[in-house]
Amino acid sequence: MGQVFDLAIIGGGINGCGIARDAAGRGNSVFLCEMNDLASGTSSWSSKLIHGGLRYLEYYEFRLVREALMEREVLWRIAPHIIRPLRFVLPHHAGLRPAWLLRLGLFMYDHLGGRRLLPATRSVDLAHDPVGLPLTPGRFTTGFEYSDCAVDDARLVVLNARDAADRGADIRTRTRAVEARRQDGYWQVMLEDTITGARSSIQARALVNAGGPWVEDVLTRRAGINAKAKVRLVQGAHIVVPRLYDHDRAYTFQNADGRVVFAIPFQDDFTLIGTTDRDYHGDPSKVQASADEIAYLCTSVNDYLAKQVTPEDVVWAYAGVRPLYDDGASEAKAATRDYVFEFDAPDGLPLLSVFGGKITTYRRLAEEALERLRDHLPGTQQPVGWTGTTPLPGGDLGVSAIPALADELIRDHPFLSRAFALRLAHAYGTRARQVLGDAASEADLGQRFGDTLTEREVRYLIAHEFARTADDIVWRRSKLGLRLSASEVKALDDWIAVQHSGSDRPSEEAGRRA
Repeated sequence: MGQVFDLAIIGGGINGCGIARDAAGRGNSVFLCEMNDLASGTSSWSSKLIHGGLRYLEYYEFRLVREALMEREVLWRIAPHIIRPLRFVLPHHAGLRPAWLLRLGLFMYDHLGGRRLLPATRSVDLAHDPVGLPLTPGRFTTGFEYSDCAVDDARLVVLNARDAADRGADIRTRTRAVEARRQDGYWQVMLEDTITGARSSIQARALVNAGGPWVEDVLTRRAGINAKAKVRLVQGAHIVVPRLYDHDRAYTFQNADGRVVFAIPFQDDFTLIGTTDRDYHGDPSKVQASADEIAYLCTSVNDYLAKQVTPEDVVWAYAGVRPLYDDGASEAKAATRDYVFEFDAPDGLPLLSVFGGKITTYRRLAEEALERLRDHLPGTQQPVGWTGTTPLPGGDLGVSAIPALADELIRDHPFLSRAFALRLAHAYGTRARQVLGDAASEADLGQRFGDTLTEREVRYLIAHEFARTADDIVWRRSKLGLRLSASEVKALDDWIAVQHSGSDRPSEEAGRRA
């Protein structure tokens, strides 16, 4: 008989890890399994934003927008190392949305969510303001500048998982839930290690299905339950190109098809452009940015920027599948981004399935999920809402403290360049000190794998952040894949394989309950 947990969670994306953190902090024994790496699905393929969703106002999603707007500053406070304020410039495009409608939408955007720290919207004379310089000369004269936040999406997931584990949760990656059945008064969950094929089982008093694009598969094929709600898979693609302009603002570009496309400063030397919306009907694990989507994104920014972009400029293209609740909307762009729960508890053994949701509202989704499960879980250690005031790992510093932290790292480790120190401060916050340890020289950091990635950081990521492969490290724990060559990434994978040739689970102990 497997170990008995209060709550078992299937899915290691932002929703699953957010629920795990909240539940563990409230004193519940928590188990979470993810068949791949944390954030390897939808959660790492986003536009990297914490935002209210300005365009959702057009679809009357007022509750969703208000909740998202309120969450921006909450999340910024608890994770100021991986979340930062970002100003967006919205040029007025004659013939599309009228200026009065944009003003009205931005007025609501400023006042729906109790904004306190982020600057308010302002009108911009694009003919004279520096933010108008990258735009096509003479074409745009009026614009608006408003606030949202940028986020390292995959690290947000990992930090929620790390905090859950620090509070006692058992987090297992590369572990598939192959079957879940109600039996002998518990949920019996059969597990399979996706690397070794070894099988094991656990028991739980309650089960959460946070399978994202696989939510229906978990319900029907693995739990044997006919889903009442339906998931609508919508593909969104992004491209990354060399930096298109010098200032630190992002742009929101309106398209004639009603969509908007963002151009966002990314990783210092690049610009992130996205996203697309189209229905997807294949295997979610096989999704890729198509040539048509890449061309669409290039055309969208070329309609606004003086510096033109071609598919040949793209240094990285990625696509993900959003598992939206199917509300019957005729177009993918109009499908709701709100979350919906399906609750099933015929014998007092609850199964809660999560449909939809946004990264921005993951914390509130977790609170509502646990409210639905309240009568089935014993936890009492923390009050409802604790996740909104307790920093995520490394986030115990002020919202403007990253430069000062970088200065401290350089003072204690003088061999660090400022760029290196800033990268560590942004990635790990105060836990950057744990990454560096007692290193007194660059040699103490061990082997260098390319750019600023060193052996000491890799060992930290394997021991404390559930990393197992080079891809986990260079694309999800960081974005150093933009700077490392294919041969450097392979060398990193080879090094990991040699170091852990005698261990099937190099990071399992980091995720087990203390």
